[in-house]
Amino acid sequence: MIDRSPGAARVERLADGVFGYLQPDGSWFINNCGFVDAGGHTVLVDTCATERRTLALLAAVRETTGPVTTLVNTHHHTDHTNGNYLVTDATVVGHRKTRAAMLAEGIPRYEGVLVGNDWGHLELRVPDVVFDEWLTVYAGQTRIDLIHPGHAAHTTNDVLAWLPEQRVLYAGDLVFNGGSPFALMGSIAGWRAALDVVRELDPALILPGHGPSCDLAAVDLVDAYLEFVQQTAERGKAAGRSPLEQARETDLGRFAELTEQERLAGNLHRAYAELDGAEWGGPVDLAAALQDMLAYHGGPIHCFS
Repeated sequence: MIDRSPGAARVERLADGVFGYLQPDGSWFINNCGFVDAGGHTVLVDTCATERRTLALLAAVRETTGPVTTLVNTHHHTDHTNGNYLVTDATVVGHRKTRAAMLAEGIPRYEGVLVGNDWGHLELRVPDVVFDEWLTVYAGQTRIDLIHPGHAAHTTNDVLAWLPEQRVLYAGDLVFNGGSPFALMGSIAGWRAALDVVRELDPALILPGHGPSCDLAAVDLVDAYLEFVQQTAERGKAAGRSPLEQARETDLGRFAELTEQERLAGNLHRAYAELDGAEWGGPVDLAAALQDMLAYHGGPIHCFS
């Protein structure tokens, strides 16, 4: 049985002074974070979904490098931002749309969709410093380029944190390793285009938003899954089936080994919208998509956060 408790998380050295904080098993709301030694203090990439998980993260960071003075958010999703408020002495940096989305959505708890989670006490804290395309921050002498791909992908506001000298990439949720990618709030086609940005960087090591550290092979698998979703949507539209009906008709094949398979139904809502000409990241009926995911799953989704 997988230990998903906060105590099961571990610090992984990715390069000299560069670390990942990996939480097994990377399922719903169990994410990875990164941090870079800035010489007595720390640049942190993302926080966690719950109070207890973020407190465990910050304790591990303090033991390894030092207190956090800069926090980077890779996108607005709450598994990467709920713990921002606990990083009390840090400046929070994120995309302009990350700040806007967090202010608009607050802290959703997904009641009736997710069960079993332990959020703890949460407070909203949004980025203090925002950018649109590119921003460079430094952790001591270590350069960290924050790159928005220029369009919607996993969300409308994804940020890559790229360390060019070390060739280490904190990919946020542009890369899932072992879990099904989830594009409902972004774009299937846009995500595939954003993966070309990742390939152009040519990282030697990637810390994904969820799952073990990896290389470009994981990027190719994400791309293949997204192409599979597009092809599945084309077949469903041609047959006159709804996204849920098409999801139920679909053999996942090589992607059956990925976790969170119910995301297929949500992804098909996005893919159908794009086939109808919707702009990348444009509005879709999120409530209907979530209901179809629950129907595909067979009821509320157990969350171990």
